[in-house]
Amino acid sequence: MNYWLIKSEPAAWSWEMQVAKGAKGDAWTGVRNHTAKQNLMKMKKGDRAFFYHSGEGKEIVGIAEIVRESYPDPTAKPGEPWVVVDVKAVTPFKTPVTLAAVRAEPRLKDMALIKLSRLSVQPVTPEEWKIVCQMGGVKP
Repeated sequence: MNYWLIKSEPAAWSWEMQVAKGAKGDAWTGVRNHTAKQNLMKMKKGDRAFFYHSGEGKEIVGIAEIVRESYPDPTAKPGEPWVVVDVKAVTPFKTPVTLAAVRAEPRLKDMALIKLSRLSVQPVTPEEWKIVCQMGGVKP
């Protein structure tokens, strides 16, 4: 299993909206960055992702699962190369993990959330996954 972090502005798509989609999940649309697109294309069914509220909040609020691998983004213009994966909510964090808390944890100094802060779909190492899950009060 691989681990990821996906970002969304809560006003546009919040954790609560993701939860409301239930077990079927929903397409993770609107990614318009080539590196983020490549990360979407690497995702496999069953992979897990941190759900991060960007903009307001700046915190990891839960764990999502990839339920369908990449396919063309239905919101893209004809001929554009963008893709989506389907994502479902799995577990809310007992305690949201803020960006400030991630920055303050020395073991997370190389995490993409810090080093590639603008990237909307990022890889997470297994060790980072364990640390952040512990910080959020959930089992890895």
